[in-house]
Amino acid sequence: MVTSNDPRPDLAPQADLSREEMEALQREIADAAIFEDRLEFESDTLASPLAAASSGLEAPIVAGVDQSFLLDAEPERALSAVVAMRGGEVIERVHAVTPLEIPYVPGLLAFREGGPILAALEELSVEPDLYLFDGSGRIHFRQAGIATHVGVVLDAPSVGVAKSLLCGRPQGNLENRRPGVRVPIEANGRVDALEGTVLGYAVQTRQYESPNRSINPLYVSPGHRVSAETAADVAFDLATSYKLPEPTRLADAYATEAKREHERE
Repeated sequence: MVTSNDPRPDLAPQADLSREEMEALQREIADAAIFEDRLEFESDTLASPLAAASSGLEAPIVAGVDQSFLLDAEPERALSAVVAMRGGEVIERVHAVTPLEIPYVPGLLAFREGGPILAALEELSVEPDLYLFDGSGRIHFRQAGIATHVGVVLDAPSVGVAKSLLCGRPQGNLENRRPGVRVPIEANGRVDALEGTVLGYAVQTRQYESPNRSINPLYVSPGHRVSAETAADVAFDLATSYKLPEPTRLADAYATEAKREHERE
């Protein structure tokens, strides 16, 4: 694990690599990733402007990242959307449309979507303090999901927030848990990590009051320069009114909105 922080554009995902080369690059990404807190802000200021104000600092900027796809276009294209927020308010929205170069392969999402995401992030005029991705971070076969890959390339704190579990083993029951409950996800034989390593958490952000209905948890893991515990805190704290953290929820909505605009052109 590295101890110095430097952007690594040389590790940017490339769609023309072989599968073996992609997996080797992911292992290099995992070796470069820092799965501990290296933040330049207090994590409790993310969801609380009052906490930021009392510390005498501006609230950090959090960027939510999500994608939509223009599959009827020729060639097929990805629409990457970014919503930057500060103190609960949207301060910038940008998107980029780029060709899709490879099909989706489980575990290699960054090579399909990483380039389009980096293109969209270049459109931002603000510099986020933290990135939230719709996808995995350390909860990944080679500990290098899209949040880890892009986080290392940018050398920026990043968190992966996934709706389904890619790999790993929950350390407890995930059914019908109360809001705020988190269950560790540990490495098993499908992960390039020591058995039992905590990769992230299943975080219950919302739950129905009725016992006959249940909301599934989110699978939250550190991408880069964030610990698993802080990643779980961030996801829960920013899920203010809905299941998803607000930055990624709004990025999802913006991706859909921008897709409709491009389809009308």
